[in-house]
Amino acid sequence: MSDHLTPLRAVRQLRRVRAFYAVGIAVWAASTAWSAWQAPGSRQMWVSALLLVVFTGLLLTAALWTRSLERARPAKPTHHAAPRPRGARPGAVLRTH
Repeated sequence: MSDHLTPLRAVRQLRRVRAFYAVGIAVWAASTAWSAWQAPGSRQMWVSALLLVVFTGLLLTAALWTRSLERARPAKPTHHAAPRPRGARPGAVLRTH
């Protein structure tokens, strides 16, 4: 595997992970709000708040990594197709005899 493919895959994976962390933030924010409404200062409220902070930190870290990997990508896209012989038309059948 070449070096330029790894950052592209990492960016795709980090985008998926960011979506998961965003959902986690929404769930723990709702849980924290509900716990704070039902039993302010309870252990459940503080655990929910802690998990909200953890997921927020994970989302920020993934966003920073994604941003740094996107900046490190080469400006010119990589061409992965096999080179064609000079003068060959796209879609033309090459004869090998």
